[in-house]
Amino acid sequence: MTEKSDDKIEKTDAEWRAQLTPEQYHITREAGTEPAFTGKYHASKDPGVFHCVCCGTALFDSDEKYDSGTGWPSFWKPVSDDAVETHVDRSYGMVRNEVVCARCDAHLGHVFPDGPPPTGLRFCMNSASLELKPKD
Repeated sequence: MTEKSDDKIEKTDAEWRAQLTPEQYHITREAGTEPAFTGKYHASKDPGVFHCVCCGTALFDSDEKYDSGTGWPSFWKPVSDDAVETHVDRSYGMVRNEVVCARCDAHLGHVFPDGPPPTGLRFCMNSASLELKPKD
């Protein structure tokens, strides 16, 4: 594992495969997507903070989670502006905004402009890219 001075984490493909389950690897390192309504957090109402399954960075607070009806965990904002990054995703003949972990570039899901107030955003995440931890 390499940690850069800006706190970015880089690992080899073999290191990621050894750390993650096949589903986690496919979603976070190959930009996969779990089927709707199958992820362990899509209907979760448990309190806590959702962390990146790859590097442990705090990403989303359960207080900002809501039921979007889409079948994936949805949040109206990340825990901080620098927790995630977005990139234009032109795969599958669509133009979407991919959401990745700012620390390790793990694919988390996509963000859409159809969420609730106050942000109007829907961060539609894959459960397999997240780990829910109780608040301190």
